[in-house]
Amino acid sequence: MSAEAADREAATSSRPCTPPQTSWFEFLLEEALLEQHLQKPSPDPPPVQLIVQFLEQASKPSVNEQNQVQPPPDNKRNRILKLLALKVAAHLKWDLDVLEKSLSVPVLNMLLNELLCISKVPPGTKHVDVDLSSLPPTTAMAILLYNRWAIRTIVQSSFPVKQVKPGPPQLNVMNQMQQEKELTENILKVLKEQAADSILVLEGALKLNKDLYVHTIRTLDLLAMEPGMVNGETESSTAGLKISAEEIQCQVCYDLGAIYFQQGSTNAAVHENAKEKFFKTKELIAKNGSSSLHFTIDEERLAGYCQACGVLTSSSDDASQQATPYSQIHSCMKSGNYQDLVKIFLEDNLTLSLPVQFRQSVLRELFQKAQQGNDALDEVCFKVCVCNTVCDVLQGRTIDIQFCQLFLKPSKEKIDFLLEVCSRSINLENASEALKRKMAAFLKNLCLGLEDLQLVFMISSHELFIKLLKDDERKLLIDQMRKRSPRINLCTKPVTSFYDIPASASVNIGQLEHQLILSVDPWRIRQILIELHGMTSERQFWTISNKWEVPNVYGNVILGIKDNLTRDLVYILMAKGLHCCAIKDFVHAKQLFAACLELVTEFSPKLRQVMLNEMLLLDIYTHEAGAGVSGERPPSDLISRVRGYLEMRVPDIPLRQVIAEECVAFLLNWRENEYLTMQVPLPLVQTNPYVKLGQLLAATCKELPGPKESRRTAKDLWEVVVQICSVSNQHKRGNDGRVSLIKHRESTLGIMYRSELLSFIKKLREDIVNDIAAEHISIWPSSIPNLQSVDFEAVAVTVKELVSYALTINANNHFWLIIQADIYFATNQYSAALHYYLQAGAVCSDFFNKMVPPDVYTDQVIKRMIKCCSLLNCHTQVAILCQFLREVDYKTAFKALQEQNSHDAMDSYYEYIWDVTILEYLTYLHHKRGETDKRQIAIKAIGQTELNASNPEEVLQLAAQRRKKKFLQAMAKLYF
Repeated sequence: MSAEAADREAATSSRPCTPPQTSWFEFLLEEALLEQHLQKPSPDPPPVQLIVQFLEQASKPSVNEQNQVQPPPDNKRNRILKLLALKVAAHLKWDLDVLEKSLSVPVLNMLLNELLCISKVPPGTKHVDVDLSSLPPTTAMAILLYNRWAIRTIVQSSFPVKQVKPGPPQLNVMNQMQQEKELTENILKVLKEQAADSILVLEGALKLNKDLYVHTIRTLDLLAMEPGMVNGETESSTAGLKISAEEIQCQVCYDLGAIYFQQGSTNAAVHENAKEKFFKTKELIAKNGSSSLHFTIDEERLAGYCQACGVLTSSSDDASQQATPYSQIHSCMKSGNYQDLVKIFLEDNLTLSLPVQFRQSVLRELFQKAQQGNDALDEVCFKVCVCNTVCDVLQGRTIDIQFCQLFLKPSKEKIDFLLEVCSRSINLENASEALKRKMAAFLKNLCLGLEDLQLVFMISSHELFIKLLKDDERKLLIDQMRKRSPRINLCTKPVTSFYDIPASASVNIGQLEHQLILSVDPWRIRQILIELHGMTSERQFWTISNKWEVPNVYGNVILGIKDNLTRDLVYILMAKGLHCCAIKDFVHAKQLFAACLELVTEFSPKLRQVMLNEMLLLDIYTHEAGAGVSGERPPSDLISRVRGYLEMRVPDIPLRQVIAEECVAFLLNWRENEYLTMQVPLPLVQTNPYVKLGQLLAATCKELPGPKESRRTAKDLWEVVVQICSVSNQHKRGNDGRVSLIKHRESTLGIMYRSELLSFIKKLREDIVNDIAAEHISIWPSSIPNLQSVDFEAVAVTVKELVSYALTINANNHFWLIIQADIYFATNQYSAALHYYLQAGAVCSDFFNKMVPPDVYTDQVIKRMIKCCSLLNCHTQVAILCQFLREVDYKTAFKALQEQNSHDAMDSYYEYIWDVTILEYLTYLHHKRGETDKRQIAIKAIGQTELNASNPEEVLQLAAQRRKKKFLQAMAKLYF
């Protein structure tokens, strides 16, 4: 052998090779191979694929000497193949959920028929005529399995299924698919004809009060033996896998409930039977638990079925009929009692029990009824929309565009109802501070958006407005309104102090501890602690409330103070100060921190610096929540203190990470770009990741107006963020000696963790966040050198969270809305993607009354909208959108119009088509199909004078713009 050949041989032998997939015929040759294969952690091929292969080979037709196709012969080879398929199903414990998910209807039908055959059920026997109690347990179980599958398949076939888009046409594949489709339809037809018998069989099974057994691999082996070798064990009651009577009843009740519920669409009385079965299933699950290995029930789906049955069935007991909001709403919609409907929505704004999707579906149904000519429903639509909007505000969701449309012409009655909903949707005594701030921001933005000063006064003088907004906030709003109109005169009634804590002179320890927990007065806290320490010296009073939390970095220093009274006082003052800071009670927080600073200055320089740091953070929060909201710059001494903190190099001082984070965010928010880019010390950039990230952000924002669009600094920022979202790869040897590759989700390759990056970005305000948006995409590098190290899942999660945050800052930024739509598009949520694509166009075109800017609806965006409509089977919408492209895509439009299974309004959309070529094709297509009515609609559309090709270009453009506007508005009403 030559040297080169030897090298090639060595290289080939050193490569790791994937073990070859086991072929189906190998299981015929070696009897024990199947069980060994199924015991593997990840067998290849998997069990369900083996069933398909075994049955496919066993059912292959044969060809005789005259070249005639004959049915599959009943020989030993085919019998063994069928037995192997049954063994695999037995290994899966005959779990219908697994089998239905992976096997087609014809294959599963063949498998279960083989099970009936091997279980000694005579072919052609009507199962309804068989007494299950007289049969061997395994035979009864086989009949039960078959009939359970029959009704489950009928139920499943009634659900709409998204059609799979076919690939390139291949004759053999298409023939095979067509044959399988026809076979499935034939089987379903037979199953539906026998549905009544299957239901009777299962109803009879509920009366069986005994355990049954299902075939295992062992019992199947015994059945396959020669008759003389079987010892009768398979006929005994202990053969196979035991299924208890309770488990059988639970699964059968659920399956019967599903078929009854499905039949209820044509026979409402059957819903009572469904309700009985579903509630019986719930009782059995509650009794036996849901951890059984032998039945699998989707409890969330079961709960939905029970709820639906409760709504659909009438009950003599009014209390049970009106037990849930769903049943109440259903009753109100059915009877037209819209006053109670609004009342239910109002009450639910406090409990939040109704899902947002359900609320929106009720509103859509009301809109549809109103559009059909019921003018009285306009007011109901507005009231339900207001309830939904206030609910969205309290839960942090963006305000729907429908509210903006209905509120275009506000009136006194509308404002009165809106304020009533706001007041009844929040319990000020128990509401969290975050909830109050959300409601306050909503009312404040409402005032700023109104032009009628009387309506503004109605809101600003309302009790809820006065309680939610502090004095300085209301004064600031008044100033803003005065600048807009000098005649405005808003109510400035002062807010009563939230804290009104009584002092007690009692010397009882319990009462004093209670006062200590409630008090936020530093002097009173000190007096209480002196009294308590005078009564007992054994207690550690900083432990009496589990709400008093001090960061660990401070706790170790504070708890090291030797004097018990001083230790308790410092700990409690700091804990209460941090709590007040967290709930934005900055006045009391400052008092508590000042008292603590004065106390620790006497004995601990380390704690003194800690308190100075915390007071700096408090001053940042105070300014950001107060004067900073109106854009007033912070005082120069505060900026100097922030810089001083970042540059501080005092050893052994415990530091909280959040302070450095807030300091850098503070400098970015107030455009201290010069300091961050030029003056910040180099060692600080190298040691503090937040300073480094802030410097890169500041440099990128600073150079954005430049001629080169900050490509150099943007590249540095890009590399840092890519490192944060990269994964570290580590080799680890497993138990089998193989080397595996492990990915660490929170990698230490970057300067900080991904979660810390997200937390930091969310501290930046609107102006800094909007500087680096999608419109500046050209500044980033076009490729990533080390692509395989990037964790794309982490990048996706990060982008989703950042876009959601950006939309809370500015819900009308069309660039962010386009990105949100792209995210939904990439995750196959096409209806949601269309919603945001349309919303992006609506916000920058006055709800499509103006032309959508071409940089918003680019060809790429239009093509994605086309794909969304295509995958939603809205083919007429696809054809219309093809006109929006710079060059009309006739190929896609014609292909879409050829589709006959369209889920949109079809010929109702023809009035929005302005391209004469498409209209001519439609006319030809309907003529070819013999669709006379639709052909006339297309001819009417093409015959409009403004579409005449001889018209001036301005007339044709105007006709196209008018149709674009109407079509996009129609789409918006459909998807909003």
